Amino acid sequence: MKKTSWLFPILLLIGVTIYTLLDPAQLPGDGFATFGADTVKAEVIQIIEAGEVDLGGFTQQYQIARVTLLEGEYAGIPMEIDYGKRQVRSDDYLLKPGDKIIVTISKTPDNVINAYFVDYVRTTPILWLTLIFAIAIILISQWKGIRAMLSMAFSLYIIIGYIIPHILAGDDPLSVSIVGSIMLLGVSLYLTYGWTLKTHAAVISMVFVLLITGALAGLFVVFAKLNGSGDENVMFLMQLSETPINLRGLFLGGLIIGALGVLDDLVTTQASAVFELHHANPSLGVGGLYRAAMRIGQDHVAATVNTLVLAYAGASLPMMLMFSLGQGDYGYIVNFSFIAEEIVRTLVGSLGLIAAVPITTLIAIFFAQRAERLGAWEQVLGPEGSGHSHSH
Repeated sequence: MKKTSWLFPILLLIGVTIYTLLDPAQLPGDGFATFGADTVKAEVIQIIEAGEVDLGGFTQQYQIARVTLLEGEYAGIPMEIDYGKRQVRSDDYLLKPGDKIIVTISKTPDNVINAYFVDYVRTTPILWLTLIFAIAIILISQWKGIRAMLSMAFSLYIIIGYIIPHILAGDDPLSVSIVGSIMLLGVSLYLTYGWTLKTHAAVISMVFVLLITGALAGLFVVFAKLNGSGDENVMFLMQLSETPINLRGLFLGGLIIGALGVLDDLVTTQASAVFELHHANPSLGVGGLYRAAMRIGQDHVAATVNTLVLAYAGASLPMMLMFSLGQGDYGYIVNFSFIAEEIVRTLVGSLGLIAAVPITTLIAIFFAQRAERLGAWEQVLGPEGSGHSHSH
């Protein structure tokens, strides 16, 4: 692949980054305290007391530990915390000296400072896991792995730096999510695969599929009379936020973003299949190439849709267990908004993925059959793809 083909993705990355920086969201001035704002890190220095306690018929081990606060206004001050003596714990881990934990600090009206256990500090294991992931992807994919990591970092930047702030500022979540998703996947695909005809086909297909998915989602959300309030986290957000948030748009935006990861894989794989089939047999016409590529796409979309359904089912497993435990009628349960939203999310996302196969196939065929006749346009549009030349 020509080195100049990487100039365009880099320029695109710079351009999108500048655009997001020049279009900051106007967040409300008096926001609420962020999650974890009243917590500090501490280190366990001694276990003072340990034993068992009966909490309403449930017996568990408890500890009283002395900790040293590591940050905040009271840094360096030793305090005692109760771990499992008054509340049922959700795990079976026990504190030991040297453990780093998160505690919350409270002050009583008579100025007595108390510390309460919140959770463990998990930064170190997460960093180690991230390092192992980075090394593994670089060893397997080499330079493409490095570009994929850069794309992943850019994706997080778009979500955290563009989509979330604009939604919190009161902008329409659906339009923000679609624009952010196009920027996110467009730049990510070009960074990973380069400025090539194959990537152009994938990106254009992705834009069409996102628009179709958004339209289908909007239609069935209104048809099913959903308002986006099925998730209890959304209601908690509405109580805390001073800016009105369009809950229906938030649900639609989350649906679009949720399908992105699978959509990325589907459009790039299908575009690659078309180009490889055309490269292997240039004499195939539009019909023959379409049928051959669709046979590949049919298998892929079947597996992908199943993956999407299993992903949503896995995320909703506690809720499904709750209804099974209560011997609920599933035919009746599907009418509740928080169940109906998951069904609509799964099926609309799957419809978008199904539509991606023929759309990507047709667009990739259009590019693949013109790859040999680009001439001077190759300097602008880039080569066919990695490993292939336009000369035959």
